[in-house]
Amino acid sequence: MRVYISADMEGISGLVDAEDVQPGGRDYERGRTMMAQDVNAAVRGALAAGAREVVVNDAHGPMRNLRPEDVHPAVRLVRGRPKQMGMLEGLTAEFDAVVCVGYHARAGALGVLSHSFMGHEIEDMWLDGRPVGEIGLAHATAAALGVPVAVLTGDDAACAETAEWDGSVTTVAVKYARDRFAAELRPVEEARAAIEEAVAERLSGPLGRPPAGTEPAMLTVRWQSASVAATLPGIPGVTRTDARTVRARGPLPALYRQFGVWTRVAASLTNQPPYC
Repeated sequence: MRVYISADMEGISGLVDAEDVQPGGRDYERGRTMMAQDVNAAVRGALAAGAREVVVNDAHGPMRNLRPEDVHPAVRLVRGRPKQMGMLEGLTAEFDAVVCVGYHARAGALGVLSHSFMGHEIEDMWLDGRPVGEIGLAHATAAALGVPVAVLTGDDAACAETAEWDGSVTTVAVKYARDRFAAELRPVEEARAAIEEAVAERLSGPLGRPPAGTEPAMLTVRWQSASVAATLPGIPGVTRTDARTVRARGPLPALYRQFGVWTRVAASLTNQPPYC
């Protein structure tokens, strides 16, 4: 069994603030350690279930948060950027399952550090008319490759969003949102034990691969900046529907990869801190 872990940071045990997850933040170095410990709990669960290969993609911000020496020695770590597939770099149809560690709720949700890919620069996103954030887009992309998302960890808002998207995904809430920068924290040893147990149990059972998809999907994004929406139609296939909204239609995962180009264009046009 080959297991792919996409590791974000906002949904990691104990972390609640931008200072915990941004390089240079007062508690960022501690946050990196906390991230590695949640990831390692998922890795131990995968190995207990019989995984012969575990790939971890550092999927947060600069994508250099996980120090190789902190990660379980069995892991093949994907680190750094740019990556054509961003949070899903290296995921192929050859994997048997995806585990999402440290994920967060989409923009507009009252979840810990909630946003969609670019802080407040992205106001809303829809996939085929359905509200979507990082959770839903990752799930849909993995499904298009024929790989199931088996487990997701994060705060309770992220877990609820996952359940709305696909009730078959096992979720582990490691904290409970009180507001966007406040949470009731599950004891970290308890949270990591729960992650390890959930991954081991879920991957030990039938995973039920989704049928790989080639049907085109429609991705729509409303930006805070009209400048971004005015620029993106220079990319073939992108159309503007109003002053701040663009959309494109195409098959996943190619559409996911193109969305990564959108965010890089947007980053070049704006200078927004991630969690304003």
